[in-house]
Amino acid sequence: MSDSPHQTVLLHEAVDALIQDVNGFYVDGTFGRGGHSAEILTRLGKSGRLLGIDKDLEAVKAAEARFAEDERFEMAQGSFAALESLVGGRGLTGKVSGLLLDLGVSSPQLDEAERGFSFLQDGPLDMRMDRTRGEGAAEWLARAPESEIARVLKEYGEERFGKRMARALVNARQEKPITRTRELAEIVKAANPAWEKGKHPATRAFQGIRIHVNDELADLEAVLAQSLSVLAPGGRLVVISFHSLEDRLVKRFIRRQEKGQPLPAGLPVRDEQLDRTMRSVGKAVRASEREVGGNVRSRSAIMRVAEKL
Repeated sequence: MSDSPHQTVLLHEAVDALIQDVNGFYVDGTFGRGGHSAEILTRLGKSGRLLGIDKDLEAVKAAEARFAEDERFEMAQGSFAALESLVGGRGLTGKVSGLLLDLGVSSPQLDEAERGFSFLQDGPLDMRMDRTRGEGAAEWLARAPESEIARVLKEYGEERFGKRMARALVNARQEKPITRTRELAEIVKAANPAWEKGKHPATRAFQGIRIHVNDELADLEAVLAQSLSVLAPGGRLVVISFHSLEDRLVKRFIRRQEKGQPLPAGLPVRDEQLDRTMRSVGKAVRASEREVGGNVRSRSAIMRVAEKL
């Protein structure tokens, strides 16, 4: 397990928004290294409960080491896309007081070269949150058609030179397999004709491949939809996103729940017939200048909060 420090983003803002009942049941769907969970537990009463969820086995080990003595806490290894099952199996469907999702990659994952997330360190090209399941980045790059690689880089990495990079990757793998993060970064860098100021030329490509390998956007859509059934009336959904694809999904989901069922214009209906399920709480929140100064990874964070009606 890495000793890399993880600086929790929007710590107090997220927990302040999340907790409305100190004796409620809460879910930290992205435990990471337990920063938010630790703060939640300091706010909960003796009857409060917290369920942590994470795909990463290292996160599970961290939870066991940190909170083993706290009877209010329980850890589950898996994807937050299984939220309904995890909550329902505990007989708590419709009774969750708050669900927190801190999306993205934790500092230890980025800083451990062997995880294969970072273009700044050389390591095996993996990128899986859960290394016991699925296909790693190297395996996917070895078999994916050029068109699929280009689509992933463009859609998930928002990389405008995705086609050029995909062609370069396919040409490179014909010479030898791409198995290291530094190899991938160098190939992508050479295929990038216009770098963004202050951003490594491989940033977007690594983001796109990571999102694809971990099925991150599909999992996010799934957990947002499931939040409606697990949350109690008045329960809060708090989501911290780190790039526009995630934030767009969250923003659209909350807006859709606020508006209710789409109906033809001019149809005479009462407000209660619209079947609104959530209301937005406050405006989107970003990290303060002080937080960004101490943790550059917080600069892209954006938090949105909604409450179940």
